[in-house]
Amino acid sequence: MSDLRKLFGPAKEAIWNKLVDEIGGKYEDGAPWEGGKIIAKVEEWTVTLDVRKFTTQHDTILHTRFRAPFVNKDGFRFTIYRKGMFGYFSKILGLEGQDVEIGYPEFDKLFIIQGNDPVKLKEFFINQKVRETMLNQPDIRMRVKDDGGWFSDVFPEGVDELNLKVEGIVSDYSRLRDLFDLFSESLHQICNIGSAYK
Repeated sequence: MSDLRKLFGPAKEAIWNKLVDEIGGKYEDGAPWEGGKIIAKVEEWTVTLDVRKFTTQHDTILHTRFRAPFVNKDGFRFTIYRKGMFGYFSKILGLEGQDVEIGYPEFDKLFIIQGNDPVKLKEFFINQKVRETMLNQPDIRMRVKDDGGWFSDVFPEGVDELNLKVEGIVSDYSRLRDLFDLFSESLHQICNIGSAYK
């Protein structure tokens, strides 16, 4: 993991190595500015964990990101994130679809939940583990991304991507493991509600 060490330091390298060992994944080197990635299997799904750098006019922002393509049986899409400035502007502009309250007051108070199927969203968030893990995260954004855009040449028709990201580099192992478990549980829950194939 020499690229990872150069970019993010030995602590991150050790933490990612530990995750690889525990989940049975593998590390793949990337370009020096990317820091490599972890590829892991969750049943038949392939999960990619990496860090992405976004540069704006005034700042550089790093995100830890989890991604997995899946066959989207019914076009179910959603976005969830903690309330804040991004959520405020997204809500004003109507960027992600209909706002939904899922019926768990503590959760509804802290998160903006948007999607194209309110019934499916409520079914998705029946999963207590998903809700509790999200509540324990200070910063999180999860969504089902359309198969268009950057991945249109990679994913066949009807294959979308579950995408989870948090700001910064996750350098705490228990948090990194919680995020991986949340992502895995979310894939299973999308399957449980009938929107993905195993």
